[in-house]
Amino acid sequence: MAASRTIFIAGAGIGGLTASLALAERGFRVVVLEKAERLEEAGAGLQLSPNASRVLIGLGLAERLKPRAVTPEAISIMSARAGREIARLPLGEAAGSRAGAPYWVMHRADLQGALQAQVNDNPDIDLRLGCQFEDVATHAKGLTVVQRSGNTRRQDLALALIGADGIWSSVRNHLFPAVQPRFSGLIAWRGTLDATQLPREYTSRRIQLWMGPNAHLVAYPISGARQINVVVILPGTWNRPGWSAPGDEVELRGAFATSRWPGPARMMIGAVDSWRKWALFTLPAGCEWTDGAIALLGDAAHAMLPFAAQGAGMAIEDAAVLAKSLGEGPIETAAQLAAALARYARLRRSRVARVQHTARSQGRIYHLGGPFALARDLAIRALGPQRMLARQNWIYDWRT
Repeated sequence: MAASRTIFIAGAGIGGLTASLALAERGFRVVVLEKAERLEEAGAGLQLSPNASRVLIGLGLAERLKPRAVTPEAISIMSARAGREIARLPLGEAAGSRAGAPYWVMHRADLQGALQAQVNDNPDIDLRLGCQFEDVATHAKGLTVVQRSGNTRRQDLALALIGADGIWSSVRNHLFPAVQPRFSGLIAWRGTLDATQLPREYTSRRIQLWMGPNAHLVAYPISGARQINVVVILPGTWNRPGWSAPGDEVELRGAFATSRWPGPARMMIGAVDSWRKWALFTLPAGCEWTDGAIALLGDAAHAMLPFAAQGAGMAIEDAAVLAKSLGEGPIETAAQLAAALARYARLRRSRVARVQHTARSQGRIYHLGGPFALARDLAIRALGPQRMLARQNWIYDWRT
């Protein structure tokens, strides 16, 4: 395989698949390595605000995604202290028109499936399932990327290697072994339920954010609004790595079986038959993203708390900026390649750091109790829905 225009990507998650499409569009040949034998659901629902959906539409995914996506009409901010909605931020088609791209919610598996189908249709992308990144060596001709599939070991020449293999990244561990994920002290619980299980007023096309003492709950429709995705964030000490472990519903319901949480929130939790949980880990801000011809992308570079609903969005943005940085100038020497990857990291670092800070801050605000919760609720009401929504413009209006 010629190395001159071949880029290897470790990881076929949302960031890795998006990067493969964006790089192929810029004229690169791309090989995506994925250790799983097939791509399966990791997580459940996700939110794609206009900064992310704009990139995906630009890559030709609109027709694949529209039938799978739900456009929420609003974000309902609910206060456990007040027992009701305290603000409703308008979304829907009007907000999408203003931003120039839609706000979508969907099942993570639906997005990954659409990306995989688009990748499979592209002759310049080789998706190798059941094939994991093992090692990489730098030399005068570029890189040699070592992969393993079962008992078979393979080596290929490459121009560059992109680590898009998540928070427990093997590529990052190869480059920067001292950088390790940190447990946040928070655990995310997720479950889904059929929309028919709830009263109509709780199944409208909106995102519900319930804020309460030391916990919060997010619910929104997925799968064509046939299902409701429910995510609960609670403090805890369980911190096993991974995306999904069985969750004990008795433990979860016990955390909400209190007068501090109103009936509608408890009703949604009680309607979920099966819970999965994952410990929330982050990476320290300011970590290195690149080293010569190797770069990191998405959670491998900047795993963050999910309280800004931008984990997938930041990986998608990374993919677009990476492809632009590599595709705009000549890449004829190792120095030019390293400079292009360093430029990608430089262009992304400050924005990602701001989103990370926003996510941490919002998580603290969501979990306030007592008089601090009252002050929060009064401030949200005083701002009003339009000004509350405008506070997100710096995220939603981003373009490459």
